Amino acid sequence: MTIDQVSRNEVTLANWREHPFSTLSFQSVSEFVPTAMMTSAHERPRDPVGSAAIDGITLQIDGNATNLPDYLRASWTDALVVLRDGKVIADWHAPHADLNRPHVIFSISKSVTGMLAGIAVDDGLLDADAPITDYVPMPASSAYGSARVRDLLDMTVDLDFDEEYTDKDSAFDRYRRAMLWNPERADTVAQTMEEFLATLPARNSGDHGKRFYYASPNTDLLGLVIEWAVGRRYHDYLAERLLKPMGMTGASYVTVDRVGTARAAGGICITVEDLARLGDLVRMGGRNAAEQQIIPAGWIDDMLANGNRQAWVDGNFADMFADGRYRSCWYQVGDDRGSFCGVGIHGQWVLVDPVSRITIAKTSSRPDASDDSGTAREIAALRQVARSLDIA
Repeated sequence: MTIDQVSRNEVTLANWREHPFSTLSFQSVSEFVPTAMMTSAHERPRDPVGSAAIDGITLQIDGNATNLPDYLRASWTDALVVLRDGKVIADWHAPHADLNRPHVIFSISKSVTGMLAGIAVDDGLLDADAPITDYVPMPASSAYGSARVRDLLDMTVDLDFDEEYTDKDSAFDRYRRAMLWNPERADTVAQTMEEFLATLPARNSGDHGKRFYYASPNTDLLGLVIEWAVGRRYHDYLAERLLKPMGMTGASYVTVDRVGTARAAGGICITVEDLARLGDLVRMGGRNAAEQQIIPAGWIDDMLANGNRQAWVDGNFADMFADGRYRSCWYQVGDDRGSFCGVGIHGQWVLVDPVSRITIAKTSSRPDASDDSGTAREIAALRQVARSLDIA
């Protein structure tokens, strides 16, 4: 079946993350999973700028030259927006995609949650160095019973959990069912997100803070910590304190479980332009276009300058950025330009090159959730695009 042959009535909860159904569902997640609205779209969307500014860019990918539009098509891109100094200089979208429809950004949701945590800290409602149990009750038998909020932010929880995207009998499948992303099974007991998180054990006797170990449940728990700390629903606080002040122009929502707990690690759905603006907000030190401080500058400075380098080297993502780090849910690329990014499965990206003053957001429906060689090509391609657009 090709993309052109997919009809909406063929997409179900059982197949919505599978290709080619994802070419429709990634822009209409609310039709399959419960969601909470955060912002509404402006009545008149921005007119597209077009791709003239980037059409002539030639990339070197795996030793071969290819033009950017061909690369975008080959990498299953749904939409792309490029900002320079906060202004849209180029946009591109596939025939099946709509620049003005919210697209699921998967794990870039973690980066957004890390930004919101900084706001909660600045509001005096959250202590990033406090034990998780100061905010959310977790049993001593859980890995989270002895970890800190900072371990959630930096992915340094000693957690026994594997992100096995295709294993139907794993803890990951139980996790997906708890968030209502997979159909329920008659042979299992339904759980809420919080109930599921409480069952996850430590891997090495709770030796937290030593090693980067990527695990999405960490950021879902961070979302719950923020809720308990501020006394409000995650999606309400996110909309009021970050998305609306930032200047969102499109609709946005987040998926929720059976009791309304937001999927803070991967359920945010926003337009590709608003995704770019979130990245640009960080480039601007947490200030919006009106020079209002939305995210505390100290939090941004810490995110860009710090992060346990040894924890990254010893971690399970070290090959992705050989000279990188991870801090407050953002990746530091480790290049000579101070580039940083947020990354989501199936090819979601927001990459910022501070030297070029370029921010690139890319949404995709890549068939494979995780693809190491595809990720390497994306990193190379987006960095080349940013450098190609460098001007004095």
